[in-house]
Amino acid sequence: MGAQRITVVTGANRGLGRAVSLAAAQRGDHVVAVGRTVGGLEELDDAIKALNGTSTLVPLDLTDREGVNRLGASLFERFGRIDGLFANAAILGPLMPLSDYPADKFLDVINTNLLAIHDLYRSLYLPLKQAKQGRVLFVSSGVAQNPRPFWGAYAISKAAIENYAHIAAKECQQLNINVNVIDPGALRTGMRAQAMPGEDPNSLRAPEVLCPSILHLLSDECDSNGEFVSLRNIGL
Repeated sequence: MGAQRITVVTGANRGLGRAVSLAAAQRGDHVVAVGRTVGGLEELDDAIKALNGTSTLVPLDLTDREGVNRLGASLFERFGRIDGLFANAAILGPLMPLSDYPADKFLDVINTNLLAIHDLYRSLYLPLKQAKQGRVLFVSSGVAQNPRPFWGAYAISKAAIENYAHIAAKECQQLNINVNVIDPGALRTGMRAQAMPGEDPNSLRAPEVLCPSILHLLSDECDSNGEFVSLRNIGL
C-alpha cells in the first residue's frame, strides 16, 4: 500500500462508521471496514468504489474473541502496519431500570462495548506501533459523564471506555501512538432511533457533519493525546 493510509473502522456498515469509512476512502485511505452484516459491508464497498477508493471487508462480530485476535495478525501480515483505528461499534441494550436489567443483557452490552474494544486494541497494537503515526479514536456518549436513568449498561460501558482511552493514552506517551475519545452527540442514526423512537430524525445532524473532525483526529497532523473531544455542537 506504500504511503496510503490504512484505516480500520468498526461498525462500518451503518451510521457514523459508514460515514467515516466513506470520508476516509475519499481522502485516499485504504479502509478496513469491520461489521457484522455482509450485505451492509458489500453496499459500503460499492459506495467506496464509486469514489474510486479501496477497501478490505471484514465480516466480524467483535464479540468473537478469536476472530478479533486473528484480525490484528492478518492485517499485520498483509499491510505491515495500521495508521488509524476508529473503534466505533457498539450496542445500546435495553433501556430499563438497573433493578430490572437482566444480567445476560447487561453482559451483552459490556462484552460488545468494552471487552471487545479491549480485544481489538490489544490485537491491533503491534501494527499500530509499526505506523509512522498510529492514531486510535474511541467513541463515548453524553450519558457517560451525565448519567441518566434507564440507560444502564450502555452508559456504564461508555464511562469505562473514556477511562480506557485516557489510560491507553498515558501508556503511549513515549510511543508513536495517540489515543483520543470523542462524544459525537445526537446524530441521525439507527441507534439514536432505537433510543428515542418518537424523535423526528430530520431534527438531528447527519453523521457526515462530523467526518472532517474525526478524520483530523485520525491523521498524522493531529498531535492530541488523551483528549476528550466533544463534537456535540458541530453542524448545529
